[in-house]
Amino acid sequence: MAMDAISSPETASTGRAGTFPSRGEGHPQPRLLGGKTRLLDLKAEGQPNLWLLGGALCIAIVMILSLVLLVLWNGLATFWPKPIAVVTLTDGSLVAGEPSRTATFRVGQEVLATLPPETQAEIAANGGYASRTLYRTGNFDLYGDDFRWVADFQARSKEFPRDMVLFERQEWGVFVGRIASFVRDGRTVPVTDPWADEVRQAHRVARDRFLQIRSIQRVEIGEVNHHLESERLRLRRAALRYPEGSRELEAARARFVEREAFYQRQFEELSARAQALMREHEAETVTLVEIGGRERVQPLGTIVRFYPANDLTFFQKLGIYGSRWLEFLTDEPREANTEGGILPALFGTVALTLLLVIFVTPFGVITAIYLREYAKQGRLVSAVRVSVNNLAGVPSIVYGVFGVGFFAYTVGGSIDAVFFPEKLPSPTFGTGGLLWASLTLALLTVPVVIVASEEALAAVPRSMREGSLACGASKWQTIRYIVLPRALPGIMTGVILAMARGAGEVAPLMLVGVVKLAPELPIDGFFPFIHLERSFMHLGFHIFDVGFQSRNSEAGKPMVYTTTLLLIFLILVMNLTAITIRNRLKRKFAGSQF
Repeated sequence: MAMDAISSPETASTGRAGTFPSRGEGHPQPRLLGGKTRLLDLKAEGQPNLWLLGGALCIAIVMILSLVLLVLWNGLATFWPKPIAVVTLTDGSLVAGEPSRTATFRVGQEVLATLPPETQAEIAANGGYASRTLYRTGNFDLYGDDFRWVADFQARSKEFPRDMVLFERQEWGVFVGRIASFVRDGRTVPVTDPWADEVRQAHRVARDRFLQIRSIQRVEIGEVNHHLESERLRLRRAALRYPEGSRELEAARARFVEREAFYQRQFEELSARAQALMREHEAETVTLVEIGGRERVQPLGTIVRFYPANDLTFFQKLGIYGSRWLEFLTDEPREANTEGGILPALFGTVALTLLLVIFVTPFGVITAIYLREYAKQGRLVSAVRVSVNNLAGVPSIVYGVFGVGFFAYTVGGSIDAVFFPEKLPSPTFGTGGLLWASLTLALLTVPVVIVASEEALAAVPRSMREGSLACGASKWQTIRYIVLPRALPGIMTGVILAMARGAGEVAPLMLVGVVKLAPELPIDGFFPFIHLERSFMHLGFHIFDVGFQSRNSEAGKPMVYTTTLLLIFLILVMNLTAITIRNRLKRKFAGSQF
């Protein structure tokens, strides 16, 4: 029978039909499984490579998810109110602060020699290691530092008093201690309960006054200064255009004198209002006492927020958590960017990314259309494609050097010389700004858009082109109405990749416009309303600055996590928006092929 012939060892090497040819020594022999043969050589079936690729993919996914979860956990937990511990040390001194984290460390011989014998024996039993806790003590103006390590063998006891209060201040960071009293209407009011209505009401009024003073100084006086500067530039423009003694120049000087007097009166009125409010602001003070008894007196309006950290209900903690997030998203930074909000950085990142898309998409798509539809395929086009692919591997800092050299100094300097001579030598477009930064990132990401667009154009069936041309359409009409609409999903893929990379780039931006703190947003109420020549803030640079350039990296760590979380969320939202548009385009043209 056939089965006997196959399974017979004598016939296995005869080479007849239904049998396997004889293999030389060293080759795997066939295995019989249920009447079927299976080679023992796993390489022939590709299973080792399959497991290797699958394992590498799983490892990559786990690493990405771990990083995202780390940022998510630390970012979301940053603004949740923490309790304040009061630690009594063995020498009788007190340390008050929020427990930040714990760690183990090797105790030095100098410290070990000063400890009691039983403590030395305990540390020796642990291999010379001991545990310690990092406390956020705040009070930088008194202590000169924001954090302090306390070893477990240094702590005699730890308590959480209900009257310990955490103060978030406009300057000098947080203050940990108690409220002794506050001054209002010329009288000193002692404080025993930080939740008292009188305390809260006084703080609310003082805070509103502080914000009013800042609004007068920045908005109203800033508007007057803007008009004064405009009149000065108008006079300088006339001086450059007309000769000395001309009628036009004298008229410009007369107008300047008149307008300067008018705006000077407005400035004096606003300054008087601000000074009156400032006197009230400085008269209403609060006395804060740290755990060691030292006092700190400061205006009540400079307290941004305060709460008894150990006497909060869940809903009170939730309210503080929400108010901190609101401040983070809608306010400007303070305390060297380690506290406050990031609205300027958020606005700058969104504006930069949108301008990047506006600049890179037309240029990339037009280049891809020419290379795919119009250019004669040959060595020159192949060299162009190779060059485009190589541009994607150029370090981003090189684009930054090119951007500041070509865009800012060359193009921007020429624009200043032609259109803004009255402002020279102070540059307008001849320095880094939002416009040049977006153009630099457009050059950085244009290879991605060109390659993706060209592949999308090549994926459109040739039959569609031929059918359109056969119906009498021109080449451009075919590209515009047949090819481009069906290639748009692939083009959107390139735009998404460019947008994601551009939003996270930092190195070139450090040369072409990004700053630590932008005094003015690129948008305001003065014509032309959008000022692309201004410097701006960026979330990526904000993360670098807070994490590596702040006076205390530990104090800046919470802001690093929250800013990173916001940047990831922002890129995710923009990508999901583009992906949604792409998917709709795919569904629209899914069944429209010949």
